[in-house]
Amino acid sequence: MTSFFDEETSIEPNGDGSWRTELSAQWNIGDNPNGGYAASALLRSLSASVPHSAPLSVTSHFQRPALGDRAGTIEVEVVRAGRLTSTATGRLLQGDKERIRSIATFGQLDGDARTGTTVSFPPVSLPDPDACRSRDTLAQGIDLPIMSRLDVRLDPELAEPGVAGRAEMAGWIRFRDEAPVTAGALPLFCDAFPPSLFGLLGRVGWVPTLELTVHVRAIPVPGWIRARFETRDLAGGFLIEDGVLWDEAGSVVAQSRQLALLRTDGSDS
Repeated sequence: MTSFFDEETSIEPNGDGSWRTELSAQWNIGDNPNGGYAASALLRSLSASVPHSAPLSVTSHFQRPALGDRAGTIEVEVVRAGRLTSTATGRLLQGDKERIRSIATFGQLDGDARTGTTVSFPPVSLPDPDACRSRDTLAQGIDLPIMSRLDVRLDPELAEPGVAGRAEMAGWIRFRDEAPVTAGALPLFCDAFPPSLFGLLGRVGWVPTLELTVHVRAIPVPGWIRARFETRDLAGGFLIEDGVLWDEAGSVVAQSRQLALLRTDGSDS
């Protein structure tokens, strides 16, 4: 059975080297699709254009919000197709405007990619998912259709706005339909939690991602993904947030860093 994620990030070749997709409003945060979701269709097009299937490093620049329930065109350029890795760049266009531009390096991954390593992040300590707070019960002042597609459970100590006293967010995530988490879904998971500033500043308004880089380290084992995000740098309205994802075996499966903009007036960047 096709998962919601696979169906709603599906791509079709246009025959001229570009791809067609249609983004779903079911992944919206407020009026627009989540950036990590919108970039997933672009990532699929890049992956389909090179001989290596697994994303190792993905950097996406978000030029303007994507549009839900609207078709889009993805233009791809293969930069290099090597023996061990391949690199491609592409952009998502909707309404003749560029929404997202990404560059990604692809290679091969397996579930034992962390075997024999001597340096790794230990998993963040969390209550069991059933003892955590569902994101769709959080008072964020915005509609979250994306919660029909993702099951996000937050550490209760960090879930109340401004109570934790630190810019940290942690919890569990999986697909609502419990579809397996592939390497290609990990960049989305790195962009699906409330901003880590929530625990420090409370309801902070709009925090649009300007640039997101994700390094995929391993294919997750089945089950929940454990996540922790932290902001240690906020100045001039710009912030840098770092994140780590672990699978249920305790292996690091992805690391992320994003540049975001703190907006309290609700205006476009």
